Amino acid sequence: MNYYMIMYILGNLMKVEGCLMVVPALIAIAKKEADPMHGFFTTIIMLWILGTILTGLKFKNKDIYAREGFVVTALSWIVLSFFGAMPFYFSGTIPSFVDSFFETVSGFTTTGATILNQIEGLPLSILFWRSFTHWIGGMGVLVFLLAIIPMGGDRSMYIMKAEAPGPLVGKLVPKVKSTAKLLYLIYIFLTIAEMLFLLAAGMPLFDSILSAFSTAGTGGYSIKNASIAAYDSAVIEYIIAVFMMIFGINFNLFYLLMIKDFADIFKNEELKYYLGIIAGATALITLNIVGMYESIEAAFRDAFFQVTSLITTTGFITANYELWPEFSKTMLIVILMIGACGGSTGGGLKVSRLVILLKMITQELKRMVHPRSVNIIKLDGMKIEQETVDSVTSFFVIYVFLIFGSFIIISVDNFGFTTSLTAVMTCVGNVGPGLGGVGPVENFALFSPFVKLVLCMDMLLGRLEIFPLVMLFSPAVWKKGFM
Repeated sequence: MNYYMIMYILGNLMKVEGCLMVVPALIAIAKKEADPMHGFFTTIIMLWILGTILTGLKFKNKDIYAREGFVVTALSWIVLSFFGAMPFYFSGTIPSFVDSFFETVSGFTTTGATILNQIEGLPLSILFWRSFTHWIGGMGVLVFLLAIIPMGGDRSMYIMKAEAPGPLVGKLVPKVKSTAKLLYLIYIFLTIAEMLFLLAAGMPLFDSILSAFSTAGTGGYSIKNASIAAYDSAVIEYIIAVFMMIFGINFNLFYLLMIKDFADIFKNEELKYYLGIIAGATALITLNIVGMYESIEAAFRDAFFQVTSLITTTGFITANYELWPEFSKTMLIVILMIGACGGSTGGGLKVSRLVILLKMITQELKRMVHPRSVNIIKLDGMKIEQETVDSVTSFFVIYVFLIFGSFIIISVDNFGFTTSLTAVMTCVGNVGPGLGGVGPVENFALFSPFVKLVLCMDMLLGRLEIFPLVMLFSPAVWKKGFM
């Protein structure tokens, strides 16, 4: 285990987080928000002192292997969330550190579950930092570090694989550093594009920036108590819905679009399934709820918005879907479980895993009918390696066990079945709102500090796709011969 390299990366992470906090700190100064200003600057000083100490360590071995990639990714997200919670706590905005930590983990993991009962009226600097955590966590802070800091050469691909969501992670271009830069350039371009569209639609500048942050990271934090419904604008709702759908697409496809490789885009099976699920779910829910609305367009708009919001695991709200018929609520729960595409900023199981699982089932049925036949699983016309197939299977099994295990644990708070189960499902899937006590017009403040910490672990496990965080606590990873 290369401990020095791990500490070096963590040190750089702290310094970068300190730099990112300068923006909300300046907002606090401009708006004369004394308590948040104190909170941000105290945290920045702590981050820079610790970061300078860790990056100042002298060492020669800069190699990173699989175990270092997993360990540093898991530690980075814990450290990022721990220090990211301090401005909330030091400013007194959220008096409990457990609540501050929950809000921050939810922000960085782009879950969007909140413990705040009143959002409007909070200091602008705090609102900025809260939504900014979504944008930082959406693409991944370690991907950002890879783009700006030399870390382990091409072996730093292990870090990208550990942090990037989806079963298939690869380089867009030969160098990992160049891949990270391309991903962030696409991410920034799309974020600015959405912000400009929202401005043109009449949303105020500050609201446009923060809404774009939350959409880009598929997080769902809003600066309004009523979420996006507060703007009461069909145009704004359509803009955000379309951009949520865009950010739920594998970013590799945007690179293919840049180089005009349309053939590979059109044959991408995951994209076809993703768009098909959105279209199908929107149509079915629209038909199911149309009787509750004054027009077909209004029913379609709410259905389309909530489908894209939950399948991309964003969690923005324009309608209290708790009041919808059981069929529509069931459809929403199913699609939030599926999640967005691999390689996007969305959470959930990922559409690519669903496609592979469906192909595995089809293959097994064929094998039962024709025992001697040789069936190969292909995705986009290319053979899927058995290692990937096994990884998808094990991930799905562990994912299900994680949900039910956490559900049993948080049942100690004695809330209803629907509340407890959907709370876990939405935290593991990084979605945010669920049903019952954690429904679209409720929040997570009702849970005890212990349960909130369990849900924090679920959010981190969901964002890092389980394995990096599990490996952090595995004795085998820390043994000398483990690779």
